[in-house]
Amino acid sequence: MELQQFLGNDFWVMTIRIFIAALLCGIIGLEREIKKHPAGFRTHLLVGVGSCLMMLLSLYGFQDYIDMNANIRFDPARIPSYVISGIGFLGTGTILVKGVTVHGLTTAASIWVVAGIGLIVGVGMIAPALLTTIVVLLSLIFLNKFEKRILSTSNTEILTVVMDKKCNKLNEVLQVLEENDISFQKVSIQSLKNNEGEADQKKITIEIKMKDPSIRAKILDKISTNDYVQQIY
Repeated sequence: MELQQFLGNDFWVMTIRIFIAALLCGIIGLEREIKKHPAGFRTHLLVGVGSCLMMLLSLYGFQDYIDMNANIRFDPARIPSYVISGIGFLGTGTILVKGVTVHGLTTAASIWVVAGIGLIVGVGMIAPALLTTIVVLLSLIFLNKFEKRILSTSNTEILTVVMDKKCNKLNEVLQVLEENDISFQKVSIQSLKNNEGEADQKKITIEIKMKDPSIRAKILDKISTNDYVQQIY
């Protein structure tokens, strides 16, 4: 009897939900771990369990205070709303910016999703949580391969432009590509040093995809006419 009072009436319900949240979110995290992303198995599992715990707190943690005072207004959505907004700070930590190339957005999104999975498991919506986990796993595992297969229909090439370090004309170069219906996937910027060891140039490398390879010569000719372009190849 004393153990029952210590555990509470809803202990086993909360236990099952916490373990389900750990299982579903851990599976998603395992996929990220296998692909060597910054946030992996443990991070996703902890986010899911923590979100589930906050949801359980919102549902069961204040029940005694409500029973003692009927005038207290009960809003079970208040704590979960802070979880959803606050999880963005954790997701930001997985995003890496190199030049103008951004990595880690998918992992940040998966952390945000497992927070939602933890919340709905905490409220007892097991079936939608299971369905969401399946959808997320399918998107993480198969959509990446599908995108590569679709994008492979275009020819991928590297366009390199060298300009003065103080020159900020990258937008103009990208605009020329857009005007000629050329998509670009990655853009990186690297400083070049002269013989004296000073960085006086920057090399912009752009990964472009062209349906018609013959248009490359036209693009090179058009960009090279600008005074700020020192080299292009």
